[in-house]
Amino acid sequence: MVDRDRGDGDGSGASGRSRRATRRGVLVSLGAGATAALAGCTGASDDPTYEEGEVGTAGGDPRNASEMSAAAALAPSGTNGAASSLDALSLEGHEFVVQSGYKGATVRGTVANVSERTVSYVEVRVRAYDADGAMLGRYLATAGDLAGGTEWGFEVLVLTSPADVATYDVAVLGVPE
Repeated sequence: MVDRDRGDGDGSGASGRSRRATRRGVLVSLGAGATAALAGCTGASDDPTYEEGEVGTAGGDPRNASEMSAAAALAPSGTNGAASSLDALSLEGHEFVVQSGYKGATVRGTVANVSERTVSYVEVRVRAYDADGAMLGRYLATAGDLAGGTEWGFEVLVLTSPADVATYDVAVLGVPE
């Protein structure tokens, strides 16, 4: 007589455990696959897609010490770990602009919520590079509750001297409601 819990009846139980482990592995795999499929349905991706931008002949003077202090105090510094690329968010345009005063070097542009649902959190990330392609810094701007069918005009403060920035790239991420 074969003991179903032990498999081949040799008393070791190895075959039965092997079958259970295999079934468990299949169930775990199916669960992971279902989770990945559901994530795909929401239009979310963990990896942001950056769009390149050119600085051109923006010119401008670097911020003085008090302007830099003000800009650093107003610039958000921490990214939201829950934010990801969303199909609902579209980067409509962006440009590198040097403004007077504490704002100095900035990247301005527009993000559109092309869905019908509110996005509860929006984050625009900018990376600045020098002429050799070395990253000078990462900067961001955030907004909350971007309603479906609306736009947000963002402004990211770039805390690097405009003369040092040769190129930049920008990505938009969000957290659905």
